[in-house]
Amino acid sequence: MTLVKSQIGRRAFIKNTSLAGGGLVLGFNFFNSCKPKVAEALAVEIEMPNEWFEINGYLKIGDNGVVTIMSPNPEIGQNVRTSMPMILADELEVDWKNVVVEQAALNTSLYSWQVAGGSRSISSSWQNLRMAGATARQMLKLAAAKIWQVPASEILAVAGVLSHEASGKTAGYGEMASEASQMVVPEEVELKNKSEFSIIGTSRKNVDGKNIVTGKPLFGIDVQREGMLIANLVHPPAFGMKLKSFDAEVVKKMPGIREVFSLKLYDEDFDRAAFHHTAFNEVVAVVGDSTWQVMQAKKALKVEWEKAGDTVVGMTLFGNEMKVNHPAGMENSDIHKTKLEELNSQKGKVARRDGNPELAFKNAAKIIESSYSCPFLAHNTMEPMNFFANVTEDHAELLGPTQTPEWMEPAVAERLGLPLEKIDIQMTRQGGGFGRRLYGHFMVEAAVISQKMKKPIKLVYSREDDMSQGMYRPSYFATYRAGLDKENNLIAFHVKAGGIPESPLFANRFPAGAIDNYLAEDFTVDSNITTGAFRAPRSNFIAGAEQSFLDEVAEEMGKDPIEFRLELFKRAAENPVGENNDYDAERYAGVLELVREKSNWKQSESGVYRGVSAYFCHQSYVAQVLDIVLENNKPVVQKVTAAIDCGIVVNPDAAANLSEGGIVDGIGHAMYSGLTFKDGTPEQKNFDRYRLIRHSEAPKSIETYFVQNDIDPTGMGEPPFPPIMGALANALYKATGQRHYHQPFISQKTIKG
Repeated sequence: MTLVKSQIGRRAFIKNTSLAGGGLVLGFNFFNSCKPKVAEALAVEIEMPNEWFEINGYLKIGDNGVVTIMSPNPEIGQNVRTSMPMILADELEVDWKNVVVEQAALNTSLYSWQVAGGSRSISSSWQNLRMAGATARQMLKLAAAKIWQVPASEILAVAGVLSHEASGKTAGYGEMASEASQMVVPEEVELKNKSEFSIIGTSRKNVDGKNIVTGKPLFGIDVQREGMLIANLVHPPAFGMKLKSFDAEVVKKMPGIREVFSLKLYDEDFDRAAFHHTAFNEVVAVVGDSTWQVMQAKKALKVEWEKAGDTVVGMTLFGNEMKVNHPAGMENSDIHKTKLEELNSQKGKVARRDGNPELAFKNAAKIIESSYSCPFLAHNTMEPMNFFANVTEDHAELLGPTQTPEWMEPAVAERLGLPLEKIDIQMTRQGGGFGRRLYGHFMVEAAVISQKMKKPIKLVYSREDDMSQGMYRPSYFATYRAGLDKENNLIAFHVKAGGIPESPLFANRFPAGAIDNYLAEDFTVDSNITTGAFRAPRSNFIAGAEQSFLDEVAEEMGKDPIEFRLELFKRAAENPVGENNDYDAERYAGVLELVREKSNWKQSESGVYRGVSAYFCHQSYVAQVLDIVLENNKPVVQKVTAAIDCGIVVNPDAAANLSEGGIVDGIGHAMYSGLTFKDGTPEQKNFDRYRLIRHSEAPKSIETYFVQNDIDPTGMGEPPFPPIMGALANALYKATGQRHYHQPFISQKTIKG
């Protein structure tokens, strides 16, 4: 074990006298602690104790040795409700079969980063969870040492049992929890050496698995409360429009309708953060007894809209002030395409320059150039946006699916005019997120409606609402150029990338650092269409474009695509160009070498067409090989082999699921999905026109391999998603002889072998 300084103070151990028997109260916090908000207990098949020893924030121990571990972060399918408690349980040294998991409520004084975004749930809590478990283990050992009158250093803690070999004494954790609460918090605790992990690194079933497959109420859409009313919102029909007036006289007389009123989400002086952003600030709320009644009233409501003018929205993003321009007008996809191509033909803003790329291109014997594009995308979570709110004069209870409870709490408090401590936000399991639920305007909308109605409210978006008033993946465009000398050596590289309204460029990522003469430029196009984070923001386009282009360059150079990439990584590792390269070339090469081995890269069967891709994002490295076969002269994805370096893998089964989900999602979006606009209105508003991948189109087989190392965990939810688009494009080229530059690929001429 490794001795480390404890970062848990005495105030983090609180004796909870409100429960029978009192108990050990342990909360882990770098700053302070407070009494936790109680989450609903999980329905599990385990014998519950007669007495609980409540643990603030992270732990409570039953008199029979059962341990409840709180899971602090939002669960959006990444399985953190299983994986995060596994980390604590390992350091606590408790048998996993005796662990119960509960969802913690928002508590910013106790937890850090209660957010599901940036693939950071595990990495941001890794050390906190380990320290919490190790400190509790040490307190239990100190309690046993006091009672047994033996040195604590001689006591072993294994699988929830304390033992002292010399005296032969043993006791379960439940027997020592009360005494442990009286101990002085140790200044130092021992963290396990990574070779000593017994739970971390093993596959454990999803703690919600049975409840999911048996249809138990877990999601926000399932929430039911006595006296609860249902609310729908009527938004402008197009971006670039705003509310002028409405006539609710007829609608208010419809069965079950309680109220119809306009709702302005934020005033001009509201201290708005980027994740408070919404497409339309003023909407009409329809409130009634049932979802069906409200939806029918919404259709019957007479609303008049008018064109909105130019607006500039001021907001902050992670403490940095920013301005977002929303130009007037109703936008069209063909105009978007023209603007992107026009700006791409002009000189962009230089983001990085190494060497003299202009001179190198001038002297090049051959120049390779290709352009790539992708459309807007809707998140299309299976569970549309919804939230429950019950606001009284001095308190607000909010319950539902959100990726950012920590960031939305101040927005709710400010909008309602309540102190922060009067806001109670609890999280349900979420039917998908992909970045859409980072933007919590629907939480504020529900709260404002509840405050006005003085009733508990569940706000529900229809699928059409969700798709036509979203925070879409931006539309992107990029052009790549490579210069070769007479000996076919790569001597110059240029990327220019832009988008609506942001650029997808990462100027300091590969192949920056591997090429002497390198130029990266970007550009942007203002739009009134609201966009936001979408699974692996920016990477979800630029990875596929970059990796497709590298294959073109390798082909022109007459090199194997994996060997070509490995040569660049070797150059970046041994003699890097520049000082701001934000990747580890050796780890990058490691996943490529692993996927080459596991896929039997050069030994593919006859009739199998292969594409490769490798990418770094969220501090993790992913390489993928995609195999296509032709069936009835049409390409079918047969198999994907993935190699991933994300540091220590807490739960291999969950990590493999994330790999598989990212691969299927990436193939689907690259092949089929796209959102287009006509006069400011999305032309696809439901699944009848918005194409998603079908079960029969998913890979027949996916194999995922993880690099084994002792690096602390890095991102896993997003990294497998971006590179698969490049692997797909490269395999399609091998199978069809056609390069695929513009997503969705299926919209180009029919793909045939």
